Amino acid sequence: MGTLRDLQFALQLKIEELRQRDTLIDELESELDTKDELIRRLQEELDRYRATIPLPGPSTASIAEEDDKHRFKRTTVISEPFALDPVTLAMCSHRSLGTNSESEKIIKVAFLKSELLKHLGDGEINAIIACMYPATINQGCYVFQEDTIGALAYVLEEGRLDVKSGGVKLHTIFPEEMFGELALLYNCTQNYSVSAQMDSKLWVIDRRSYQATLMQRALDSLSPSEEFLSSVPFLQTLPEDVIMNLSDLMEEIHFAEGEYIIRQGTKGDAFYVITAGQVKVTEKKDSDKEELVVSELSERQWFGEKALWGEEPHAANVIATGDVTCLLLDRDTFKDAAGELVCGPDECQHISFESDSSDLASSLGLNDFQVIRTLAMGEFGHVDLVQTSDKCCFAMKVLKKPLILSSGQREHVLREREVLMKAHCPFIVRLFRTFQNADCLYMLTEAALSGNLLALLKEKGRLDESSTRFYTACVVEALTFLHCRGVIYRDVKPENVVLDEHGYAKLIGSGCLKKIDMGKKTWTFCGTPGYLAPEIILNQGHGVSADMWSLGVFVFELLSGRLPFCSFEPMMILTETIRGMDHLDFPKTISKSASSLIKSLCRNNPSERLSSERNGAKDIHKHKWFEDLDWEALCRQTLSTPIVPKVNLPLDSPSSCHYLEDTGEFYTSWDEF
Repeated sequence: MGTLRDLQFALQLKIEELRQRDTLIDELESELDTKDELIRRLQEELDRYRATIPLPGPSTASIAEEDDKHRFKRTTVISEPFALDPVTLAMCSHRSLGTNSESEKIIKVAFLKSELLKHLGDGEINAIIACMYPATINQGCYVFQEDTIGALAYVLEEGRLDVKSGGVKLHTIFPEEMFGELALLYNCTQNYSVSAQMDSKLWVIDRRSYQATLMQRALDSLSPSEEFLSSVPFLQTLPEDVIMNLSDLMEEIHFAEGEYIIRQGTKGDAFYVITAGQVKVTEKKDSDKEELVVSELSERQWFGEKALWGEEPHAANVIATGDVTCLLLDRDTFKDAAGELVCGPDECQHISFESDSSDLASSLGLNDFQVIRTLAMGEFGHVDLVQTSDKCCFAMKVLKKPLILSSGQREHVLREREVLMKAHCPFIVRLFRTFQNADCLYMLTEAALSGNLLALLKEKGRLDESSTRFYTACVVEALTFLHCRGVIYRDVKPENVVLDEHGYAKLIGSGCLKKIDMGKKTWTFCGTPGYLAPEIILNQGHGVSADMWSLGVFVFELLSGRLPFCSFEPMMILTETIRGMDHLDFPKTISKSASSLIKSLCRNNPSERLSSERNGAKDIHKHKWFEDLDWEALCRQTLSTPIVPKVNLPLDSPSSCHYLEDTGEFYTSWDEF
């Protein structure tokens, strides 16, 4: 046996050995990061080379086409407003012309092959099948043609179909296959055509019936549990939104005959609601040799409620009599959800830094603004840089009425105006005033002349962690402001985040803005593929938690320079999103703490996402990734920014002009639109 000194010496040697290993690991990680950066730069060089040297082969697209596809993927998609009215429900109920068992089997197989629809439950699939109707297509005829707008999805039961793009055959559709599913989500443009090789039989589902069926199924699945929870005496004092949240969080659990659900004397931590079957409640006293049956409970009855408030031992046993199904709510989940879900004053208050621009804007008419130049083009119009005679700069968003009305977006534009007129937050671009004439709508806003984060991301490739943390914190404050007022943003992405003259980030207006009642859901397919939350894609109804998913994707893209779910095919983006963030290998440019934040924001279950519980945005503030950030200084805007943009304010230009009144007078109200 060695002496104490020998042992100390051996321990020092081992410590030194471990230190050297740690140093080696750090060096290897640094070398890997260097190689990753080299690979990224080489890839950029290769992209530039491809942009100037056309590669041979019929399958090679030009760089312009690639850019077009990239822009398409990042385009905001907003489906037409949808309401579950009695007429729609009646149409869905009586649409089917009848399916036999063989047809149903074929349709179900096709659904399970579909990357989008295979995630639906059996009940949802059966309900959709009940709304489908048959159709025949003769040889040589088109089911639909390329570049047309789709609103239907199809299952082939008999025959063969050709799929072509640009006149080139891509593949053949066989029986038990589904196609056109993207049209069930929004008004997509078909990028291929489908024609019949031979006389064929199809089954068809339209978007309105699909959406109505899933919406009704979701509401039906929630209503009984919500109604029941509202009737439980000790829960009746809770607000409606809390009851809805508890309903979402309850877990279904099954017990076999004779199985003990609760044992006498054990400490409980869960509340149970019986949804199917029956249980017996037994008790054994010290003087009794056997358990005595105290009572029996059946469907819509409950037990274990005391466990939600403390850890007192159970006074009785609860045993399954036959197969039993219960909804379970554990104590920790209950305490998180039953706290005050609305934001506290300290979360909602932002120090206002309004300048005299607000008063000036309210006193001027549209003809008082000089148009300097166009800043950006959009789907419904453009954004102009304008200034007053006092050289005060603004942005003027010009929207063409016919384009808005023809695309069914009137309601979304009016919602955007309503929300932004009340959104006086330093992290949201301010809307000062609106105008209209016979042809256009006008929105006068702050002029953010320092560009958006997508432009910065393209310039740098990716952002460092400190910059990403700062810009993300600004977006968190903007979302907190909106969420506290019951507004969901639904389109968080770098191009919707602009920098002001000091380098602070602000959310711009969006047609995806919508005010919803606390705890309620909305059903419109709305957002940008790649940033959409799974519940939007699956038409399960969504709330403010959908913004948290988009925020996680936002952090991922800023740190890595790419989206976690990306493809040239929109359907692939959506199906990869449904699979979730846990299936991805994160790049080394994303640290462990940043990865933890992203995954916490991008839980597939909306109720499990960071900030979805009673502490709200405080849970984001307290996350390890933000531990060095001074949130109070950020809100006071005294925190140093990653960059201070150089902004050259416009002067008088020979090309500057005023908005013309040749189409009629200007009105500040949009009431008649």
